[in-house]
Amino acid sequence: MLPAGEVRIYLACGVTDMRKGFHSLAAQVQTSLLHDPCSGALYIFRGRRGDLIKILFWDRQGMCLYIKKADRGRFVWPQAKEGVVSMTMAQMSMLLESIDWRATAWTARPELVV
Repeated sequence: MLPAGEVRIYLACGVTDMRKGFHSLAAQVQTSLLHDPCSGALYIFRGRRGDLIKILFWDRQGMCLYIKKADRGRFVWPQAKEGVVSMTMAQMSMLLESIDWRATAWTARPELVV
């Protein structure tokens, strides 16, 4: 379960190898993003195809890894090739629903209304 309340959330810009696990992603947070992976912040990574994201965070007892694969469409991501983007909990909620969190527009419209 993801933490509730005020928490810092960072998107790792660019493409991440989705074969990476806890240790490799934590090392990427330290070396590429220059952050402490045990700070309690959430770090979000996206694969090349854009239909898979991983969220790494420390819950004071251990490292947690949340993975989500989109059935249709892709997760909206910044154009930057490297660096980090800060976001709010509301923006992250939209990201997890495949909504364009930058403009609040749906990325995949329903094909059939019942």
